[in-house]
Amino acid sequence: MSGAERRELLAAAALRVIGNHGLSQATTRAIVAEAGMSLASFHYAYRSRDELLTEVMQRVVDGEMSAASLSLKPGSDIRNSVLDGMHAFFDYVRADPAHERALQELLQHALVTPGLHHLARAQYESYHRAATKLLASAALAAGVTWRDPLADAARFVVTMTDGITLAWLADGDTAAAQRTIELAATAIARLADPVPAEPVLAGPAPDSSPASSQDRSGCA
Repeated sequence: MSGAERRELLAAAALRVIGNHGLSQATTRAIVAEAGMSLASFHYAYRSRDELLTEVMQRVVDGEMSAASLSLKPGSDIRNSVLDGMHAFFDYVRADPAHERALQELLQHALVTPGLHHLARAQYESYHRAATKLLASAALAAGVTWRDPLADAARFVVTMTDGITLAWLADGDTAAAQRTIELAATAIARLADPVPAEPVLAGPAPDSSPASSQDRSGCA
């Protein structure tokens, strides 16, 4: 088994353990047991448990953002582009809530563990980069421009999706979450303006001087 294959299996196993039993139960031994691997295999793939947890966080973020980016359709207006992206993100979360629960536990762990706060920052930097890229692509497809700095619009999107996700994990009310997505898409779309039309450049005015008129007469 290659190193990449070991990392894939261990990261997937860590997600299952954390999502189903909590981070406190996600010991190295529990993760390798879930993966059906030996402890030696773990140390062949990762230098530490924290390195594995870092990769687990990034995998969940990448999966969420990939789902949203695949929803973009050329020619869609900006509200529908945003709406489709947010629905795709939410569908990804609903397909395996354990992944999102694991991500939330990892975030809290990073925030309270000395030396790991950078992992929480890195998680949100990944979210903001991905949202920035998605909004730029959506605007290009819809022929609009963002009125405020793109980074601010992206942060607004991340804040909206965070709230929708946490509320749904708490109450499980899918219909309410989808209504909130509709409201959020409308609010985000209002931050965009149509791209101004290119000005039409006028050609040179015809020469109406007497000399020019004589020249034209002579040519005739």
